[in-house]
Amino acid sequence: MASVKSQRVMKYVDSAICSTARVLFNSIQFFNQFNPNPSFTPKWSDKPLLKSWEKSKPTLGFPRTTDSLCPQCVMEAREKIINGEQDWRSLINEHVGEIKAQIIERDGQVWMVKECPEHGKFEDLMASDVKFLEWIEGNFPGRDIRAHNDDRLHNHGTSTVKYGRGSVLTVDLTNRCNMMCDPCFMDANQVGYVHELSWDDIEEIMRNAMEIKPKRQMSIQFSGGEPTISPHFLKAIRLSRELGYNSVQAATNGIEFAKSKAFAREAAEAGLRYAYLQFDGIGNDANGHRQVGNLFDVKLRAINNMHEAGIEIVLVTTLVNNLNNDQVGPIIKFAIENPKKISFVSFQPVSFTGRDEEITPDRRHRQRYTLSHMASDVKEQAGIGEPTRDWFPISLMASFADFSDLVHGPDTQWGSFSCGCHPNCGIGTAVMINKENKEMAPVPQFIHIPGLVKDMQNVTDAARGKKFSNFMMALALLKNFSPFKAPPSLTLSAILRKFDKTWDASGESDKKYGSSGPDRTIEDIKKRRTDPWNFLFIAGMWFQDLFNYDFRRTEMCIIPYGTQEGEISFCAYNTGVGWRKIIENMHKNATVAQWYREHGKHEVFAKGKEVGLDSYEHVLKIDEKDAARVRTVDDGPQTAAQEDKLRRKAAREAAEVRKVYEEMVLKKKPEGKDLVQIGTPSK
Repeated sequence: MASVKSQRVMKYVDSAICSTARVLFNSIQFFNQFNPNPSFTPKWSDKPLLKSWEKSKPTLGFPRTTDSLCPQCVMEAREKIINGEQDWRSLINEHVGEIKAQIIERDGQVWMVKECPEHGKFEDLMASDVKFLEWIEGNFPGRDIRAHNDDRLHNHGTSTVKYGRGSVLTVDLTNRCNMMCDPCFMDANQVGYVHELSWDDIEEIMRNAMEIKPKRQMSIQFSGGEPTISPHFLKAIRLSRELGYNSVQAATNGIEFAKSKAFAREAAEAGLRYAYLQFDGIGNDANGHRQVGNLFDVKLRAINNMHEAGIEIVLVTTLVNNLNNDQVGPIIKFAIENPKKISFVSFQPVSFTGRDEEITPDRRHRQRYTLSHMASDVKEQAGIGEPTRDWFPISLMASFADFSDLVHGPDTQWGSFSCGCHPNCGIGTAVMINKENKEMAPVPQFIHIPGLVKDMQNVTDAARGKKFSNFMMALALLKNFSPFKAPPSLTLSAILRKFDKTWDASGESDKKYGSSGPDRTIEDIKKRRTDPWNFLFIAGMWFQDLFNYDFRRTEMCIIPYGTQEGEISFCAYNTGVGWRKIIENMHKNATVAQWYREHGKHEVFAKGKEVGLDSYEHVLKIDEKDAARVRTVDDGPQTAAQEDKLRRKAAREAAEVRKVYEEMVLKKKPEGKDLVQIGTPSK
């Protein structure tokens, strides 16, 4: 009881401090706004830092017109290029498949409507709630410095990345995979050929990326296929660390990590910091569409092994409406119950590309899932977050990066990590949770984020120097903090430490909390994990497909692919005009059959096959009811494979009907009925 009383007293003290900070900040800022210092040009850029009012923005709001693609035109052109009937350079020099699109409000929703003169009208849902998307777009801070010194790597016609440097360089080590998922960006294992980067390819891509300015802190994510089955996986991680990539990540299904603790330790020692773990829900049934019999057990074992090794885990869930979106709440609950193991959940609304590109309109409309759907499901299923209070565009982080760039000064070699993507690309929120007693609250509940961002922009724009700016930033943080809305035991000092730990405002966070950079050790990891408070970040990343494609999003991409033909926007590579299939065909190693003859066949887990595990032990907390849930799905086909089966069945039935019609109505005799026998059959 005394503890509760002392906490209450502390809240009143904190509240008084915040009120004082509010008055002090407003008084100083009244004078601070005049005659701002000019922006400096840092070593990592050939262009000066941007003031907030200098940042450009794409056209937002509704209605608006943008540049999009005709799905049918693109697929036809891509086939011609792959078949050698059309030069691939037409994608650079021409506007292949491009049409105008209108983004409009309709019945409280947001839709993209477009019409091709040849293939007719297409429309698709962009947001289930117009007010939500207005909120997200209204909090967009503006685009980053334009990319420069990049003509060789960023030269892909209308698909060119134009702004910033990106945040994560994605490198597909191989298109081979040990699973057969539906849907799949890659169409891995089923395209008929192997595309696998050589070591020379990998090294060139990684070194080239360091040339582009603004030279911001970049993470690198090795993907695939399944990157862990590449023979260069560990070597690539080591080189990433040597070259100075801020964090090294792997997008993985977790199978190899689940099978071997030693493999997890080796990856961590090589420098792997984050594992973006494919994670579709709680229980084996929730993961059943991945066709691996014990996949949930694999995930739990992988989390256990990776955390022990010092690898941070990001749960990555592809959400399909009426298939697994009921797992939003259980997944968040799982993360909350295991805060020492999980600090990031990334939901990814389905993109109908790869195996799902030729989806029927009926299934596409049934299964379309948007970021506004996700925000609503988080509130309804997990009881967390007000959609128009707690969610913000991922690009809001750019304002924090701007402040960090200012206080680190002109002589730093790297700009701060910045996520300057289009507001329609990604959203996020954060929950502050005590790892010991599970006290928690959404951060926007007790920190007024729009106010903090505005105050921070004012401080950054004034550019008064490191000490004064840090002082003003601390005041701004206190000014926008509401102690009584925060978790009971969360103090002001803890908030300030958390901000410093995340953004290194003091310039000494590595010394205080343990390094988070490429030079980090297992001791650094353990030190950072001693913090009793954890940010549980919940993000939504919505990748485009041909039906909702917007070039204004492509040109602001923060997760470009590094390829043999330069760096290409994530969405332009995986969907768009089809750079993935074209480049992979240009640089394919062998047919699948040839590869298997030369290298042997890697193990594939599909059709219910289970992964052999040496142990099923883990220390994770699981809700038994969530684990026992059985999915309920809508009527009709749920996957591309099911649609293909139905198409083939319909074709057979149509052929039978045609045959009967020809025989009964047209009196056409079936082939083979009037054959004349020549010779005598042998006995």
